[in-house]
Amino acid sequence: MSRAAVKVTVPAGHVFIEEGSAAHDFFNVTGGTVKLFKSLPDGRRQITGFVGVGHFLGLAVSDHYAFGAESVEQVQLCRFSRTKLETLMEEFPSIERRLLAEAANELVAAQDQMLLLGRKTAHERVASFLCGRLVEKYGECMPPAADIFLPMTRADIADFLGLTVETVSRTFSRLRREHLIGAGAGQDIHIPSVSRLEAIGSGDG
Repeated sequence: MSRAAVKVTVPAGHVFIEEGSAAHDFFNVTGGTVKLFKSLPDGRRQITGFVGVGHFLGLAVSDHYAFGAESVEQVQLCRFSRTKLETLMEEFPSIERRLLAEAANELVAAQDQMLLLGRKTAHERVASFLCGRLVEKYGECMPPAADIFLPMTRADIADFLGLTVETVSRTFSRLRREHLIGAGAGQDIHIPSVSRLEAIGSGDG
């Protein structure tokens, strides 16, 4: 599959998928963090998610991209031509399986986001967000305690969670007072008890 890929490095803050533009390529994230967004009629943008290494972007069966994508930090991508997608799927059946898995994951993520914005408190939303970053990093092999790096700004987190920047900052301070998060190495956030944070995020805390 690597034979069909063009390796691309995208600097931080660069939009490499324009919502509504012709979907000539799809991408696999091999390094860094990407934020996904939808454009609103009044010109504003709503962040709909953050994705990292291993995620495919632009695989949906549509002639135009249904979302925009911007690099949060420097990002490494493998770019593939969509005109070669059918040939690639014949040569690598795993791509078709991955396409179906990505579609299923997007549906679950959309449902989770609806719950996040519709029912959860600010405390629960921020805890859920941190748990999501843990899943992004560790998958199913979750350690009892962990460190995570958050390259996105507080404003981006607030946009994604449907909160104000001030509320996000206050909530992070509350989580620190409750010893649910602390300072990790460098710019990392340390989570001393993943299970406690998960309980807060699920509304059981």
